[in-house]
Amino acid sequence: MNPLSHDRLAVALVHEAERFGTAIAGADPELRVPNCPEWTLRDLACHVGLAYHKAAAIVASRPTGYVPFDAVTVDDPPGFEALGGWLRDGAERLVAAVTEVGPETPTSTWTPDRRAGFWTRRLTHETVVHRADAAFTTGTPYDVDAELAADGISEGLDLVAVFSRFQHPALDRTPLRGTGETLLFQATEPGFGWVARRTPSAVEVSHEPADAQADVVVEGRAADLLLALSRRLAADDPRLTVSGDAALFHHWQKNTRF
Repeated sequence: MNPLSHDRLAVALVHEAERFGTAIAGADPELRVPNCPEWTLRDLACHVGLAYHKAAAIVASRPTGYVPFDAVTVDDPPGFEALGGWLRDGAERLVAAVTEVGPETPTSTWTPDRRAGFWTRRLTHETVVHRADAAFTTGTPYDVDAELAADGISEGLDLVAVFSRFQHPALDRTPLRGTGETLLFQATEPGFGWVARRTPSAVEVSHEPADAQADVVVEGRAADLLLALSRRLAADDPRLTVSGDAALFHHWQKNTRF
């Protein structure tokens, strides 16, 4: 599938930020996040919002070299009750910054994709996943648009392929190299598939039809596959169907946490 357009992702980013704010509204800020137990609910929200504000500052500065997040200074997050508005404002600030410079304009990122639009797509999908963390923490309902989830799967698998080629201090995926083993991730809604092939030098990802062959097939709605591939759903969750060499999928999940 083709990546979603920048305009579509820009709308989705702001919408997802607003939904994140709704998921945490009125909750105890000190609740522990089950999928990120080192964080409280406030920590989780601040992590997402600071990413918006710092990415916006980087893009707006039109850097010519790499700028680490730690080097970017932004205002401190507000009190917990105001975090919802701060998240929305940060998402809107990022969208405005990328729109002003143009999504194809080179900027600073932590991947080989140096386009400003990288930040819109990456932080949209980061929000989708962390909104699930917030919803699971507060016991609020969670779902995500099927096409947006499918784009998140594509983006995440592309990052796996990139970081399986060389070591990265936080996103090392080199343990996923293999000897030709294949995994098919099949979305039933929408109908689309991705095959990941583990080669000795890297993971190679291709988009495949529904009847593609693989050593293990993991099937489910795109929304559920996205959560499984980000380790928010267990391999044996009833929302998934795993056939073939299930150990391959367990190994994949073990080595793709972020």
